[in-house]
Amino acid sequence: MNEILGYLGLGLMFALAGIGSCYGTTIAGNAAEGALKKDPSKSASYMILSALPATQGLYGFVAFLMSMGRDFSTEGPLMLGIGLGVGLVCLFSAIRQGQICANGIAGVAQGHDVMTNTMIYAALPEFYAILSLVAALMI
Repeated sequence: MNEILGYLGLGLMFALAGIGSCYGTTIAGNAAEGALKKDPSKSASYMILSALPATQGLYGFVAFLMSMGRDFSTEGPLMLGIGLGVGLVCLFSAIRQGQICANGIAGVAQGHDVMTNTMIYAALPEFYAILSLVAALMI
């Protein structure tokens, strides 16, 4: 039973982080597609902001890889907790970051100089995804 819990934790760690990145990047990507119709000359800014939420999936993947060598026969419940923690933090972080980036993309398309500020605001939820990765590696 412990091994099942351990592998379930690993799967959730990777899957939830990946799902969050999928949602976050499509939220920002949808805004970018709309912004391209308004001002296509700023497509590089749209693309950079659209790509930011993809990093949470990478954090989930790194945590997944770093946890592969653990002994699930004794640490199964622990791995389930770690997997749920990292997965959920990355899931919500990526979605919220995508929403921040989408608002920034809309602002850039309207002619406002908000690219740098948007990246700073988007880094705030990113910080918690990094914290969850560090916590998973420290346990």
